Amino acid sequence: MRNKKMMTISVFVSLGIILSYVEHLLPTQFLMAGAKLGLANIVTVVTLVLLDKKSSLLILLLRICLVSLLFSGFSGFLYSLAGGMFAYLTMLLMLKIDFKDVSLVGVSVVGSVFHGFGQVVIASVLFQNYKILLYFPSLLLTALITGIFIGLISNYLTERLIKAAVI
Repeated sequence: MRNKKMMTISVFVSLGIILSYVEHLLPTQFLMAGAKLGLANIVTVVTLVLLDKKSSLLILLLRICLVSLLFSGFSGFLYSLAGGMFAYLTMLLMLKIDFKDVSLVGVSVVGSVFHGFGQVVIASVLFQNYKILLYFPSLLLTALITGIFIGLISNYLTERLIKAAVI
């Protein structure tokens, strides 16, 4: 791996960890049980657009592993991995299909929805109770709001990074 590429990956992993830590400090009582803003997903959305797919996946997986070691433990790892992979794959699909009328905000919303879906699926598997899937519809509003928020920030950052020719 080239030095510049390795440094870019390291910076994005570090940003993801910092955003996860900041989110860990924020009170989230106003959200539904288990719901978060998903600040670290800004890194995923931005890297999906700016970097090659292998690098963006590596950044996602490294962030999930390191954040789990630092803050959430093994169960947090399972939920983050399931949600992260569902979100990553659906956002990648949306970007590959190249919908003309779907902005980065739309891609982020779809990723947010599928992140929640992945977490509900893993919870139903871990608890061996498929009724947990009934919780998913109540997460949709939160996913919509956080997806728009993350998408707007990601869109802004992506435009600025492209304009500045940083990457």
